[in-house]
Amino acid sequence: MSTSFLEIVEMPDGRIILRRAEDEEVLVTLDFSADARAFMQGHHVEVAKAMLNVGVQMAGRLAEGDLEQDEQPRVLH
Repeated sequence: MSTSFLEIVEMPDGRIILRRAEDEEVLVTLDFSADARAFMQGHHVEVAKAMLNVGVQMAGRLAEGDLEQDEQPRVLH
């Protein structure tokens, strides 16, 4: 991914997206269920920011070769 600035945007339909600041193309979409939103008590944007921040950091580390990728299927919890 290029070194352009990224922005996190809450869409009118409630989805939270990550995109390049100079582009309308969506890179990542987060869509919390009504139950998840209720559990987060209005803090879903902060949770989304934290999730996207860690994801971008991880992608950067993978791109730099700092992390090895498993070729085995993984169970995500």
